[in-house]
Amino acid sequence: MPSAIQPIAGRFPALEEQEVEFTFCAPEAHMVEVAGTFNNWHPQANPLDPTGTGDWTTKVMLKSGRYEYRFIIDGVWTDDPQALLKATNSFGGFNSVLQVGLDDRTDLL
Repeated sequence: MPSAIQPIAGRFPALEEQEVEFTFCAPEAHMVEVAGTFNNWHPQANPLDPTGTGDWTTKVMLKSGRYEYRFIIDGVWTDDPQALLKATNSFGGFNSVLQVGLDDRTDLL
């Protein structure tokens, strides 16, 4: 008897999305957003919520891979001071780079 076909996400867990948290410290800000290759550079797609301690945070579901992004603080595009990697952009500045690794479940393969 043939075995049931396993869903593709079960065979390739790296294709599944995983939760990634973006955090930015901006105690005086009124609005903080993040835009990048993961949301087609639309800041309004991922606004951050204030935590009450000066930090702002949001969670985004991403597949493993490389993503470029920038924060927008009260309308001003801003570098992520915590980013370890950067890439030049077409505006003469830099984008922060986020490398999302494989989901921990890949060790089951």
